[in-house]
Amino acid sequence: MKIVVIGGSGLIGSKLVSKLKQQGHEVIAASPKTGVNAVTGEGLAAALAGADVVVDVANAPSWEPAAVLEFFQRSSQNLAATEAAAAVKHHVALSIVGTDRSPDIAYFRAKLAQETIVKASPVPYSIVRATQFFEFLGAIGEAGAIDGKIVVPSASFQPIASDDVVASLAEVATGRPLNGTIDIAGPEKAPFNEFVARRLKASGDSRPVVGDAKAGYYGAPIEDTSLVPLGEARLGKTSLAKWLATA
Repeated sequence: MKIVVIGGSGLIGSKLVSKLKQQGHEVIAASPKTGVNAVTGEGLAAALAGADVVVDVANAPSWEPAAVLEFFQRSSQNLAATEAAAAVKHHVALSIVGTDRSPDIAYFRAKLAQETIVKASPVPYSIVRATQFFEFLGAIGEAGAIDGKIVVPSASFQPIASDDVVASLAEVATGRPLNGTIDIAGPEKAPFNEFVARRLKASGDSRPVVGDAKAGYYGAPIEDTSLVPLGEARLGKTSLAKWLATA
């Protein structure tokens, strides 16, 4: 099976490329670093020629509202058109749990626009919505630094290890198209601030972590259930404790 990973040079993309190659597939890591730009279309037709599956895990270089929306709209439109022309059999998109429930978050709005384009394409698809990754807990905490402490939301949180995201993506990509959406999340759910506190403590950071129901997430207000699956979800196998032991 020939699989093209859009965003194949990033955190998720590079791991996914390795995993799929280990499974014996022909895999192309497509990104601007390898001469493939889904936003401009550069190198896209050549990369997708003969592809069975395309997995889009690309991340926008700018999260400014207009820029991130343009990135996902243009890249998704280009992918849809090029995939249709190349007779690609399955498009897999990595999205975010709750992306349709947090319209005040610009990145979520952009991902929802991406999902809309994927669904409208004639190419069979699967959308995998993931919760936040363990790998970003430290940076999220740092964004809430103020007056010697860390202030983050107290909303429910269920982060997941990137390796578990990759495992789910590989399973979906090599299976039949869902023509639908699934949620994936970590095995543990707790208040946002508890996960951040555990991450900081493990790294030797002694600053207190405060959970505030009014604290924003990437500058936007959220509800208690904004960032967690509301229904059935596929759960990763890696606990935060296990991840911290090897991080």
